[in-house]
Amino acid sequence: MEELQYSKIYGAENAGIPLVVIHGLFGMSDNWGTFGRNFGEKRQVHLLDLRNHGRSFHSEEMSIEVMVDDLSAYIASIGADQIDLIGHSLGGKVAMQFAIDHPEKVAKLIVADIAPKSYPPHHEDIFNSLSAVNIETVENRKDVQIALEHYIKEPGVVQFLLKNVYIKEDRSLGWRFNLDVLKGKYTSFITVGVKSGIFKGPTLFLAGEKSRYILPEDKANIEKQFPKAIIKTIPNAGHWVQAENPQAFDAFVAEFLNH
Repeated sequence: MEELQYSKIYGAENAGIPLVVIHGLFGMSDNWGTFGRNFGEKRQVHLLDLRNHGRSFHSEEMSIEVMVDDLSAYIASIGADQIDLIGHSLGGKVAMQFAIDHPEKVAKLIVADIAPKSYPPHHEDIFNSLSAVNIETVENRKDVQIALEHYIKEPGVVQFLLKNVYIKEDRSLGWRFNLDVLKGKYTSFITVGVKSGIFKGPTLFLAGEKSRYILPEDKANIEKQFPKAIIKTIPNAGHWVQAENPQAFDAFVAEFLNH
């Protein structure tokens, strides 16, 4: 029996096509709580935790393919014929690959601040800082914060990572994500692009104005694999578009899903 991803569901009583949301690397469903509550007023919203993240199961396997399979299993478990799908960063890569592999399952696709290309490794600083924290022996979250701040100068990134600290049953602290596997398998899921194929359904790419993840020269490749793609820019936002300018993000998403 395969394990199912953990999910937080808003608007479970609402009919219509469910909206499924997938976070990025080191993220979790909790990061999307406000979004889920807002959109859950009118429709069913499922916030998923990727494997090795949040409250989902830990596994030695970590690749785009297995995360696509996890999503397939989850959709089957809720009995949905079709979904609308949002993915941010790593979650966007999983969402793109899922839409290409299972186009009949995706009504509309939204990709937040990532292109279908391969990216060079670029999270070394974060991995080094996380590895430098002895999570078993620190006393409290403040100690973790101080340790992270030695390496990471962006307060927003430190706060984002701190959301993953939790108190275990023995009262020691732990990370929600599976740090060893994410570190060990990093190149196999971050540095690969979306495999060839085409998704012909309605697609919205949302790029952060201050982010370098989607560049002007990526447009041709995006349109090759997603011929109906619309690319919009979220003003005053870096890579975490949904957190840095939630008003603009929510407005673009609502407009796209409601038409």
